[in-house]
Amino acid sequence: MGFYNDVILPRLCDLAMRNKELAPYRERAARAAHGRVLEIGIGSGRNLPFYGTTVKQVVGLEPGAKLIEMARHAPHPETPVEFVEASAEAIPIGDCSIDTVVTTWTMCSIPDVDRAMTEARRVLKPGGKLVFVEHGRAPEPRVRWWQDRLTPAWMCISGGCHLNRDIADILNRNGFRIEEMRTGYMNGLKPMTFMYEGQASPR
Repeated sequence: MGFYNDVILPRLCDLAMRNKELAPYRERAARAAHGRVLEIGIGSGRNLPFYGTTVKQVVGLEPGAKLIEMARHAPHPETPVEFVEASAEAIPIGDCSIDTVVTTWTMCSIPDVDRAMTEARRVLKPGGKLVFVEHGRAPEPRVRWWQDRLTPAWMCISGGCHLNRDIADILNRNGFRIEEMRTGYMNGLKPMTFMYEGQASPR
């Protein structure tokens, strides 16, 4: 599994994240960010071209060394970018030091997502916000049935990605207040394409 996780999986993740249908989601998330931004799970840096002039710095948190290497070569504006190889469950950043936390297609694969969201809340400044674009648990029972049954096998080939996490519930139970949220399906297989998109603030 070492070669697959270290070499094959990062390239598969980058390939999946190149989907052109994801670009509008990325743009909306990046344009909602401001100040000092922490992007949790920056991956291969696919969001970087979308950050605007309201962003003063991007701190890209990523546990995968190969993905950080790929992200260093991603096109991005003049905004300073700092890459940090670390997990979301233990963010090596001081309390109340971030204006915006950005997560895009990330909460699905964090092993301890509750701890990660507690960490995200810790690093946010008073008045800061979390901007999220995530796939997760669908509203229809039949789709949920498939999500629950596909997830164990899916996790094995996708770096721990869960198809069935309820993103709204994760945020609510970890001290966030959802300020706005849009949900709906992207094109594709329903178990994999129910989207949550919005902003939340620490309670």
